[in-house]
Amino acid sequence: MDKKVSAVLDQLTLEQKAALVSGKNMWFTAAVDAVDISAIMMTDGPAGLRKQIPKGGETLSVNASVKAISYPSAALVASTFDRSLARDLGQHLGEEAQAENISLLLGPGVNIKRSPLGGRNFEYYSEDPLVAGEIGTAYINGLHDTGVGATVKHFAANNRENHRFTNSSDMDERTLREIYLAPFERIIKQAHPEAVMASYNKINGVLNVQNERLLTDILRQEWGFTGVVMSDWMAVADHVASLQAGLDLEMPGKGDASTSEIVDAVKAGTITDEQLDLSAGRVLAMVVSLLDKKSAQVPYDRGKHHEFARKLADGGIVLLQNKDHVLPLKSGKSVAFVGAMADQPRYQGSGSSHVTPDHVVSALEAAKQSDLDVQFASGYELSKTAIDEELEKQAIELAQHADQVVVFVGYRDDDESEGFDKTNLSLPENQTHLIQSLAQHVAHISVVLANGSVVEMPWRDQVDAIVETYLAGEAVGEATIDILTGHVNPSGKLAETFPVKLTDTPSYGTFDRSNEHERYHEGIFVGYRYYDLHRQAVAFPFGFGLSYTMFELSDLVIGDWQEDNLKVTVTVKNTGSVDGSAVPQLYISNLVSPVEKPVRELRQFDNVAISAGESKTVTFTLHARDFSWYDADSMTWQADNGLYEIAVGSSSRDLPLTKQLTIKHFASQPLVVNMDTYLNVLLANETTKSVLMQMFGEQLAQFTSQDDASAADQQMLFNTPLRALVAGGFPVTAVQAFIDQSNAALKK
Repeated sequence: MDKKVSAVLDQLTLEQKAALVSGKNMWFTAAVDAVDISAIMMTDGPAGLRKQIPKGGETLSVNASVKAISYPSAALVASTFDRSLARDLGQHLGEEAQAENISLLLGPGVNIKRSPLGGRNFEYYSEDPLVAGEIGTAYINGLHDTGVGATVKHFAANNRENHRFTNSSDMDERTLREIYLAPFERIIKQAHPEAVMASYNKINGVLNVQNERLLTDILRQEWGFTGVVMSDWMAVADHVASLQAGLDLEMPGKGDASTSEIVDAVKAGTITDEQLDLSAGRVLAMVVSLLDKKSAQVPYDRGKHHEFARKLADGGIVLLQNKDHVLPLKSGKSVAFVGAMADQPRYQGSGSSHVTPDHVVSALEAAKQSDLDVQFASGYELSKTAIDEELEKQAIELAQHADQVVVFVGYRDDDESEGFDKTNLSLPENQTHLIQSLAQHVAHISVVLANGSVVEMPWRDQVDAIVETYLAGEAVGEATIDILTGHVNPSGKLAETFPVKLTDTPSYGTFDRSNEHERYHEGIFVGYRYYDLHRQAVAFPFGFGLSYTMFELSDLVIGDWQEDNLKVTVTVKNTGSVDGSAVPQLYISNLVSPVEKPVRELRQFDNVAISAGESKTVTFTLHARDFSWYDADSMTWQADNGLYEIAVGSSSRDLPLTKQLTIKHFASQPLVVNMDTYLNVLLANETTKSVLMQMFGEQLAQFTSQDDASAADQQMLFNTPLRALVAGGFPVTAVQAFIDQSNAALKK
C-alpha cells in the first residue's frame, strides 16, 4: 500500500473505514472530511455519459440524465476493429467526464456475446475474447490519457439478463479461462483499470460478489490486479461475506446500515482489522489517485465531439451485401426512403447505457442536407408490430416512382434492453412484411439496419444491399448518409457471426431455459468457433464486411522465434479505384493438440488505411500465449510443440493465405508414466520407447509378428494402457518396474 494512503488510513476510525467500503448517494464514494478526502463521482459511460444528479434526495429514473454526446454502442465500436478509434473514444469521454466533474466511468463492458438472444449484447464488443480485450484496452487507455478512471465489467460470465441476480453460469474451467475470463485478463494486464465490477450472477453456484476464487485467487493473485473491486448495483446479498471474498466497494450502498454491518463484523471478529484495512485502503488509494488527476471543469466542444461520434460510426458501419454495386447511391437519381426509422432513428441501447443527447440527426434530415433527391414514406408505425396496409401501400407507390429505394428497419427499444433477454431474432412483423412486399414491386432495394445485435434476414436474397449500422449514436443519420452516398468507404467488420436462423446458434434450446442454472454445454465452441467446427452455413461470418474497393492479400511470411515473439508479415494491396481501409485478420489452427480445439482462432488483427492502387506491409506479432490452451488439470496455460497452420484473410471464412509450420519452441510438458499411460504414447516418446522395447520388446514382437495379426489388431494393442497388459497376464511387478525405470529416464 502506498505510504501516503497508509498514513491517511492510520488516522481513520473504524466507522470511517467501514464507510469507505460502501457507496454513497448512488454515484459517489464516501467522503472523509476529517482527513480532507472528498468523494468522487462515477457514472455509466460505455457509449456516453449518463450523469444523474439526485433531486430532493431522490434518484432520477434510469433514463433521466444530463445532456451528453451519444456515441455508437460497443457493438459498433468493435466493428471498427480499430484500436486507435477506440482509444479516441476513451479520450473524448474522458474530456467530457472531466468537464462534468466525474472521476470514474463504469465501462467498458467486455462480456462475450455467447447467444444473440442476450438482451444487453449491444453494450458488449464481441463473441471473440481477443477483440473484446483489445478494443476494451484501447478504450481504457484513452480514458487514462485524460486522467479519468475506468471500471471493466461485468466480471464475469454475465451473458444473460433474465434472473441475472441469482442465475448460475455453469461451465468447465477451460471454457471459463479461454473464453469468458480472457478479455478481462488481457485488460487487467495491459490497461490496468482502476476498478473491476463484479457481476450479479453466480459461476458454478457461487455468487460472483462472494467468489473468493474469482475476486482474490484469480484476479489479484494470478493476474496482479491492485485496484478496487466493486459490486454491480444492488448485487451484494451479504456485505460481510463479499468483503471477506475480496469485494472492496458495495454499490450503491445502504447508507448507515452498510457501515454498521461492517463495524459489527469487525467487533465480532468476523472481519479482521487487516481485511477491512485492505479494502478500505484500496478504495482510498483509488480516490486519492483520481482526485490528483482531476482537471478544471472546462466545457468541451460539443460540435467537435458530435463530429467524432460521426467519424466513429463511419468506421464501424458494416456493408453486408451489395449486389450489382447498387451502393453507393447514384447522384442525380431520385431516392425513396421507406421506413419510420429513417425519420425516428434508434441510435442507442436502453438501460444503464442510455444517454440524453441534445442533437440527434436522422437519416432523413441528413439526406435533405445533402444533394440527394429524397422522398419519404413511413411504411409502418414504429410503436406497433401489426401490419398497416395503408402505410405499406403508400410506401410501395412512392418506391415505384423512385430510381433508388432504401428501407430503414431495426429492433425497437422494447425489443432489446438491459434487464431482459430476447426470445427471437426477428424484426417486428410489420417491418419484415414491408421489405418483402416492396421486393415484389420494386427492383434494387437497399436495407439499412438499426439494431443492437444479430437479426434474422429471411428477405436477404430479395434485396440487393444491406447496411448494418447497429446503434450508431446521435450522428447516426449523418454516418448512414456518408456510407450510402460513398462519402465514406465502409470498412466495418462483424465482431459477431450472423447465423441464418436462431436454431443454428450454439446455445439454441438451452439458453435461458432454467431460472437457476445457465449451462454452457457448448464449452469453448462459441460464435465462429462453433460454426466453423460444424461447417454450419451462416448468413454473414465473423470478421466479414464489404468495401467499395477491393483488397488483395499476398506474401505471407512467417519469421523465426525471437525470444517469445514470432513475426508474421503480409502485404495488402488496394486493387480498386477508391481509397479505403482493410482489416486483415490472422487465425491460428492447432493441428497437434491432444485436446479438442476450434478449427481456427483469431489471434491478431489490424486496421490499415490504403490509398487506391497502393500496397502496405502489415506485421503481426505472436506470442506463446497465442498458441496456448488452458490445461485445467495442471491449472496452467499449455502450448504444444508440433504442427500449426497460420491463415490470414478478411473473415473467419475467407482466408486466402495459409502456411503450416512446425514449432519446437515451447517447453515440452513432462511425460509421467503410470498404469493409465497408453502404449502408443510410450512408443511416440523416444525415451519410453527405448525402455519399453528393452523390457517388453520380445513379447510385443511375438504378437505383432503372428501370421494372423492384422494392422487393426496392432492398432488395438497399442491403443491400450499399461494396466491392460496387467489384466492380460503381464506380471504387475514387471509393469511397475517399467513405470519406475521410464520415469527415472524421463527425469534425466
